Amino acid sequence: MDLLSQTVLSCQEEEGTVTLCDSESIPDHQKMLVLLLRLSLSCPFRDIREKTALLLRIAQDRGIQVPRVLGKGPSFFIPLKQIMEEGVESDHQLLIEAFVSMGRVDNITSIMGLHPKYLACFLRTRHYLLQMDGPLPYPCRHYIAIMAAARHQCLYLVQLHASEFLQVGGDPQWLNGLQYCPRKLKNLNELNKLLAHRPWFITKDHIEALLKPGGESCWSLAELIHAIVLLTHYHSMCSFVFGCGVNPEPDQEGGFAFRPPSPCQTDSPGAEEGGGGPRSGDALQEVEALMRKMRLLQQQEEEASQEEMATRFEKEKRESLLVTPEDEDRHLLSANVSCFVEDPDFGYEDFTRRGEQGPPTFRALDYSWEDHGYSLINRLYSDVGQLLDEKFQVVCNLTYNTMAMHSGVDTCMLRKAVWNYIHCVFGIRYDDYDYGDVNQLLERSLKVYIKTVACYPEKTTRRMYNSFWRHFRHSEKVHVNLLLLEARMQAALLYALRAVTRYMT
Repeated sequence: MDLLSQTVLSCQEEEGTVTLCDSESIPDHQKMLVLLLRLSLSCPFRDIREKTALLLRIAQDRGIQVPRVLGKGPSFFIPLKQIMEEGVESDHQLLIEAFVSMGRVDNITSIMGLHPKYLACFLRTRHYLLQMDGPLPYPCRHYIAIMAAARHQCLYLVQLHASEFLQVGGDPQWLNGLQYCPRKLKNLNELNKLLAHRPWFITKDHIEALLKPGGESCWSLAELIHAIVLLTHYHSMCSFVFGCGVNPEPDQEGGFAFRPPSPCQTDSPGAEEGGGGPRSGDALQEVEALMRKMRLLQQQEEEASQEEMATRFEKEKRESLLVTPEDEDRHLLSANVSCFVEDPDFGYEDFTRRGEQGPPTFRALDYSWEDHGYSLINRLYSDVGQLLDEKFQVVCNLTYNTMAMHSGVDTCMLRKAVWNYIHCVFGIRYDDYDYGDVNQLLERSLKVYIKTVACYPEKTTRRMYNSFWRHFRHSEKVHVNLLLLEARMQAALLYALRAVTRYMT
């Protein structure tokens, strides 16, 4: 803090003004002011928040142009007031742990803080993957995160990990694009794009190609497992960022500006928008109808035959082809992202395309996380299997026994329908699950949202977020996004780990 104070007090206002800009294109003294802005807003230590806010006021009084934050809170979809009232502020120690680990309390952490039990195991896993001893060097871990985020055009995560990459001693040249990084990392590109968009096409040949002896570009099996976990983690994190409308950090491009605020700026939802406030009678009826369906399904005693359940899965899989976002426009890649992407036109295609013979259904009975994936990861990358398993278990079992305005509700059936629908979209079938429940419990607007966030998250809009579960709390919608994150990650992991298993045998 003393160093920050000396720097701010000694800097002079330079000629010219800076408006909307990224943190790489501004002078050093203005970077320092942007750092102060971030600390004044999100540091969990009160004395630091107060001192940094004071330094910004002193700088402004001296005629120095200071930055202001553009977004109002962590999310473009969720009002700041609701995050503050329902979030992790009640468990301050979690915020301190996040700050000590990553040097910041980012917007992702603030939104996940609506579910502190999940956030605790998420932070443990992230810390282990990025900062504890492991097969991969620290700069490579962050570079792999950048490569993964770029597949979904997620500038938020690309910027976050570009900064972390430099802090752990990464070569700045690598940030100019894939052609500047070592061949070993560049060789991950094929696996990266398949894991991001069509994991069912991953075979043992992809694994063998990376492990084939060839000097410095050869991967060890332990390194590859670490890379696979990082890739699937950050592909899924893109889903969470877009699904929850995560705003840029105060020190990221699009998160700050050195100019006065616009008098008509509307960059954040009001408290009444998006699922937290009073709703129409139609929305109330939707909640009641969903409650009735859940009760009826729970009361059913007759189980469908294996043949009938297989038929219902195939029907649900076929119907998922019709569930697509209305916005089919191509999104132009930012220059800060495109340099990390090869084959940008490669994207998600439905597991079973209309009129085509798709790959065989992935039966969880033949290869599951519990019986196969968990032990393989733990054997090759110690303790990570345990951390991932804890995260999967927590999100699947997470409940407050509430649903919209109702309490004392068993939501197990609804959570399972969301999880299994995501796996169905990725071609994974559970033999003992009746996929008729999915059609009963998940409305079309929710299916559109789930498939968009899981498969092409960059197309997610606030309208999609607002259109489903219109009378539910924002925290309940965030819970759906946590299920999306973890179910998507597990699905991609299962395809990759099955290929590794086949290579090993």
